[in-house]
Amino acid sequence: MNHVPYVGSGPYCYANSFAMMFGDRAPSTAAIEFAIGGAFGMQLVGGTLPFFDPYGWTPEAGFDDSLAALGWTSAVRRGGTAEQALAALGAALADGPVWVGPVEMGHLRHQPGMAGPIGADHYVVVLGLAEGRVLMHDPQGHPYATLPVDDFVTAWRADSVDYATPFTLRAGFRQVRAVTEEAAIEAALPAARRWLAMAEGRHAPAGTIGNAEAAERLAGMIEAGCDAGLRGHLVHFAVRVGARRVADAATCLARIGRGEAAAVTDRQARLIGALQYPLVAGDDAAAAALLRRLAPSYAELLAVLG
Repeated sequence: MNHVPYVGSGPYCYANSFAMMFGDRAPSTAAIEFAIGGAFGMQLVGGTLPFFDPYGWTPEAGFDDSLAALGWTSAVRRGGTAEQALAALGAALADGPVWVGPVEMGHLRHQPGMAGPIGADHYVVVLGLAEGRVLMHDPQGHPYATLPVDDFVTAWRADSVDYATPFTLRAGFRQVRAVTEEAAIEAALPAARRWLAMAEGRHAPAGTIGNAEAAERLAGMIEAGCDAGLRGHLVHFAVRVGARRVADAATCLARIGRGEAAAVTDRQARLIGALQYPLVAGDDAAAAALLRRLAPSYAELLAVLG
């Protein structure tokens, strides 16, 4: 069975935002996502909310390691008042675009249907701040979007994003050394192993479980009655981004000659991606069966990566 790399749309906001900040020296978003570490595991946050990413992982937890692996550095600013944050944003924009996030996607009212917090994190690249509006590239599919400053500040405060520190931005992006994508993938492997072994767990609310246990528990939850909230989260976000990031991991692992690991991640991506139809169609027994086939693959992947 041949692995076919995926190219297309999907919720890849922070990888796409980093690529915009790197400019013409940007590696592929597949390599960026691999370095961030989100492909290596599964978690059920608080025992109820599923993500196809590692136990205790958040995007923020992987950013500094990923930048180091890719040969880049940046300056981070967090917290303070809204007035201080806007002043810092304006000052940073004098030197070029600014990477901003997490923001609460539900407050980004240029996106159709967004009318309030939905608990969804998002990342954007801010290009300008003038005349009471923020100009940004929103990688959700909205280049050169504008938003009133008050709405942007509400989103940037990120009160409903559980891992967020309000008003986080990154500026001063600088390439400190040229790194091939293959070298960056190799450099990210130790962190990938730690995430897969559930050794990093920086953000694990009470009741959070990972990997095989999470897959088995989610299978049981779906069989017992998949409510509209869980189904919506899975089909609109978790399955889409999970399948893509794991497919990208397979592509990256194959590039550095890790054939066994690439085969396991390809199988994981196929199983995660295959969840979409039965969950949309209401065939919950089929979805649960796929999750139970996925469960043992995390131990398999750790064994071949080790």
